Amino acid sequence: MIAIKSVLLATLLALVAAGPTARSGMVVRESKSAVPDGFVVKSAAPADQTIPLRIALVQSDMAGLEKALYDVSTPSSPNYGKHLSKEEVEEYVKPSQAAVDAVNAYLKANGVEASTMSPAGDWLGFSIPISKANDMFNADFSVYQHVASGTEQIRTLSYSIPSSLSGHLDYVHPTTNFITGSPRLPLIVSPLPSNATGLTPATAAACGSTVTPACLQSLYGIPTTKATQSTNQLAVAGFLGQWAQKADLKSFLSALRPDLSSATTFALDTLDAGSNPQGSGDAGIEANLDIQYTVGLASGVPVTFVSAGSSNSDGWSGFLDMVNYLLALPTIPHVLTTSYAFNEPGLSASATNTLCNAYMQLGARGTSILFASGDGGVSGGQSQSCTTFIPTFPSTCPYVTSVGGTTGTTEVAAGLSGGGFSTIFTAPSYQSAVTAAYVKSIGTTYSGKYTGTGRGFPDISAIAENVEIYNGGTAELVAGTSCATPISASIFSLINDQLVAAGKSPLGFLNPWLYANPTALNDITSGTNPGCSTNGFSAKAGWDPVTGLGSPNFAKLKTAAGL
Repeated sequence: MIAIKSVLLATLLALVAAGPTARSGMVVRESKSAVPDGFVVKSAAPADQTIPLRIALVQSDMAGLEKALYDVSTPSSPNYGKHLSKEEVEEYVKPSQAAVDAVNAYLKANGVEASTMSPAGDWLGFSIPISKANDMFNADFSVYQHVASGTEQIRTLSYSIPSSLSGHLDYVHPTTNFITGSPRLPLIVSPLPSNATGLTPATAAACGSTVTPACLQSLYGIPTTKATQSTNQLAVAGFLGQWAQKADLKSFLSALRPDLSSATTFALDTLDAGSNPQGSGDAGIEANLDIQYTVGLASGVPVTFVSAGSSNSDGWSGFLDMVNYLLALPTIPHVLTTSYAFNEPGLSASATNTLCNAYMQLGARGTSILFASGDGGVSGGQSQSCTTFIPTFPSTCPYVTSVGGTTGTTEVAAGLSGGGFSTIFTAPSYQSAVTAAYVKSIGTTYSGKYTGTGRGFPDISAIAENVEIYNGGTAELVAGTSCATPISASIFSLINDQLVAAGKSPLGFLNPWLYANPTALNDITSGTNPGCSTNGFSAKAGWDPVTGLGSPNFAKLKTAAGL
């Protein structure tokens, strides 16, 4: 039986590799030599099935935009804080008219009408039958299954574009971009201990058993006074049917922030047919956590829950649509917090670069973008059977701030804290010295399991275990870097409130400022992030790929911000 299955699988793989009859005048744009680890090919995709595709056009001057981003984000620059306008960013991004005309002409010649999918016009979208997609791009779209999760996706191992479109068409998506399971991080949930009162004393020591806003305020020096600036918006990203419940927020505030009105709530924005139903069975642990530790910690800061629905065709579970939605707004939030992540292996370099560049656009306009680093230590979202360490994306994007996890009153690294080095992005200039120093300090340990020259993550960390929330009317404890991320976002939002009140610009892209002021964070020097059947990396003095530069110290961060 095993031999028969092997023959059938070999035959199927041969058919996939053979592909359809190739068009002439085409050049291979992207290809993978083999099916990515963790996936199996199930069958050829049905020829008459419609597939939504997007074309990324070559952007005008991303190197120029990156230079502008660092210019407004580096404290030593005379232009620090002078964030770009929507129109200025779009000038760097928009494709040339020649690119737009050439790509649209090819689509029209094949009977395809495309829609513009981004404010700068660098994305086009359309839906066509699989048979036409195979023909137009010399592809062989097949059904692939991610073995661990059972999820299926239609992808191709290779595709081509007309040679005449080289320099105009960046890439076609989703084609070779294999997403490992769901980007939702696996929060660890446990019941609240029976001896917990829900009104934990406002001391840092209390964070050792049950983490609440009060103990975080003591531990990190977070002010309890309400923010005053209505323009200082904090956005919470919601995906995958995770909905934030107003009733649970009310219970949370009544029990854990009695100094705030229990009627304090949040605004709602939606995209891709998103919603936020409030039925008794609609409570989402992730969404409730994110909302409760922004509304309930960033006292008085206006919070918006941005809910992305399932009607997306961006190949990123709505991530790309969300950033383009925000980029289209005339006024953008000062902070965006996202508690979701993908495993980097299997992802297309082109797709990750373009999504990362979209975050660069948002950062250039003045948004601080925070992502959870992951909850599997060095194994990302994989099992312990991984043979090389698994970095997570978008944490590996150089233009976002990755948040790892700590635990305890005297903070140590949380074992779940995702961290490591990218295999796609190199270490950016703001961190290259400290990441190189860490790699040198561990010598040949884990040689071959990670890319030492890659972008290191996380950048910072915060409490990530035993965090009390209310979910479905019940008090629970949760753990994960999904806790640390909204906590950190709240701290930076409160600093932004004081900056705006003083007539200054918000912090914007955080990393150059953070790495220039490492003593403004509490250095975490013990703990590891095990995974892939190893002990993982170790926290050390200075930056490390477990806790980054350390956890927030509000007073010192405020001073570093010039307040």
